[in-house]
Amino acid sequence: MIGSLQGRITGKSPPQLLIEVNGVGYELEVPMSTFFHLPALGADVRLLTHLVVREDAHVLYGFATEPERRLFRNLLRVSGVGPKIALALLSGISVEAFARCVENEDIAALTHVPGIGRKTAERLIIEMRDRLKLMEKLPGAATPVAANAARTPEMEAFDALVGLGCRPAEATRLLQAVGPGTHSTEELIRRALQAAARD
Repeated sequence: MIGSLQGRITGKSPPQLLIEVNGVGYELEVPMSTFFHLPALGADVRLLTHLVVREDAHVLYGFATEPERRLFRNLLRVSGVGPKIALALLSGISVEAFARCVENEDIAALTHVPGIGRKTAERLIIEMRDRLKLMEKLPGAATPVAANAARTPEMEAFDALVGLGCRPAEATRLLQAVGPGTHSTEELIRRALQAAARD
């Protein structure tokens, strides 16, 4: 997996970007929130990345900040949301504004983003609510998705449980059932699965 790239910008054609790293040119697609803050052609830049593997292509996405990449990855787990819609969301709304829309169940604001219809907006609110609530509870989090927040065992355990097939609401409930205390990611997952087995 390619986690980040640092190199020289040799091409810019929104939303596509070309970065040369040690003689190799990497094509990326980036949201407008990242694109607008890029330096000029020929300048060096460092971007966080996410690789999407499809049957017909491998597409690399770039992000200026960790909260942008984290939201992109979480959006891909929402039913009916693919990279194109996730990129459109990040291009049309900030991470903080998206979190407020979910918290306030503001369907109208989400449907203003190109490609987001009412049904998709409703799914986003339902499926992202628990993820954002979990992030809200992190120590020192000023917003539902804290800027540059380090990944905690709780966040990693949540992602792992969802990856194992738990719905976001169920993953949140299982982690809350573990109770207070300092636990490693592995311990949180083990205790959450034990709680699920008892249900």
